[in-house]
Amino acid sequence: MDRNKIIKQHYWKLAIVSIGIALVCCLLAYTLKHATEWLEVHMFEWVFDTNTWLFLLFPSIGITAIYFLRKWLFHKRKNKGLTEIFKTLDDRKDHLPLFKIPSHYINGFLTVVFGGSTGVEVSTVVATASIGNAVYEKGFAAKMYKRELICAGVTAGVAVLFGSPFVGWLFAMEVVARKFNKTLFFACTTAAIIAGIFVYFFDNHPFFTYTIQGWYVVALPFFILLSILCGLLSTYFTLLVTRVKMFFSQINNNFIRVNLGALIVGGMIFCFPLLYGDSYHGLKEVVDTAMIGGELSFGILLFIALLKPLAASLTLGAGGDGGVFAPSIVAGALLGLGFAICCNTVFGTHLIVINFILAGAAATLSASIYAPFTALFLACGLAPNGFELFIPILIVSFVAKYAAQRILPYNAYTYDSFLAKRKVME
Repeated sequence: MDRNKIIKQHYWKLAIVSIGIALVCCLLAYTLKHATEWLEVHMFEWVFDTNTWLFLLFPSIGITAIYFLRKWLFHKRKNKGLTEIFKTLDDRKDHLPLFKIPSHYINGFLTVVFGGSTGVEVSTVVATASIGNAVYEKGFAAKMYKRELICAGVTAGVAVLFGSPFVGWLFAMEVVARKFNKTLFFACTTAAIIAGIFVYFFDNHPFFTYTIQGWYVVALPFFILLSILCGLLSTYFTLLVTRVKMFFSQINNNFIRVNLGALIVGGMIFCFPLLYGDSYHGLKEVVDTAMIGGELSFGILLFIALLKPLAASLTLGAGGDGGVFAPSIVAGALLGLGFAICCNTVFGTHLIVINFILAGAAATLSASIYAPFTALFLACGLAPNGFELFIPILIVSFVAKYAAQRILPYNAYTYDSFLAKRKVME
């Protein structure tokens, strides 16, 4: 058999396997996303209507359940987010064990529905990567395609989470693969097409219902100033995550480690219910209030934008599952909203608040994960015609990333990866 026929056979196998992985990962992401969203909202409303003091205990219940599940069911192995994927990709002999699928699925679900201030994005990413890795181990495609199959799973999972196959494709290429070649492009594109069909039929709804009315060139200096602030917010978030995780890792008593962070998070939620869970529902309510001209204090908005990363860091330090994805989007959106209201109130400007909400979300996410194109397309997809803001969001995504890199040469993901490598070398 000549070389061209062998290559074609490999490509056909890669395509078929990528389609299968994408379908399974779409179902996983869809069920986790909607089950978490539904129960999170209902539990929040139940506590809010009956006894708000329960907010103090809810994060402890969720993270304690995760601790015992890890101890009895998941081989006493902690979930370490994207670091697990990077380690697997950097070492061909290292694999994501199959139990990582239910581990991240269940732990991410429990963390968020009980108020842990993160999101299910990173849990979904690692679970879908584990599906791709499991298929690779079964030998359904050539042994050289480990990265391709893992990235195909990630593409489909992220695509369903955010209702955008291109966002899934960009995240897999920009954050997970960290390289580009023909087979990666082929596998991720195949998975993105399948995810796009799935999203079109089952989950085709933008995050916000408000349409963008356009933007003005005179607002560009304000967009740039906001992006620098978002870069600072992202740096603050990264430092919090790394320092808080380090602090909690030094606590040997499991009861103290789990409950110290969880009770503090519960107290923060009791004072500011918007911090509950991934905060997407609370963010929508705040934006609804802003869009109908309701009274909002820009001071409180900016304060909550600083509290959200702290609550997320404490949740992760205590043992909750998740990452910086949802907290970055929410904190950035609140910062953008507070910034626009501040400028309009104090300086008499006429900034369009929805534009700055999307710009703040994109800039903070870009600076947090060093992925400006992922942040750009994700933010533009949050509104029905969000691509009207393509140019200003493109600018803020790159400026925020550059600002964050100038202040801090690593993000939370790369820092964790560095620590993992150093530990192995020692």
